[in-house]
Amino acid sequence: MPEMTFQVRWPDGVEQQCYSPSLVVHDYLSVGATYDVAEFVARTTRAMAEADDRVRARYGFACTAAAATTREIRRTAARYPADAAIRVVAMHPDKES
Repeated sequence: MPEMTFQVRWPDGVEQQCYSPSLVVHDYLSVGATYDVAEFVARTTRAMAEADDRVRARYGFACTAAAATTREIRRTAARYPADAAIRVVAMHPDKES
């Protein structure tokens, strides 16, 4: 199963690299796009749930990495107002890869 990383810039300029066990994040986020914190958390939570479902279907067990990514994003997001802007800086591999 292909995996990926995506890098985001939080409202204070701090950049964070996040992991996904699936390329499904491309269905929820776009490089260069800006999302408010609440929307970003909702989108990444759905993406990680779908990634977890894919791992579970393929291997028969939950993906702890997807759960960890969700927890880390929620923990970081709690520091900012819900309407503050987050920018998606990069995704690797690109969607076309």
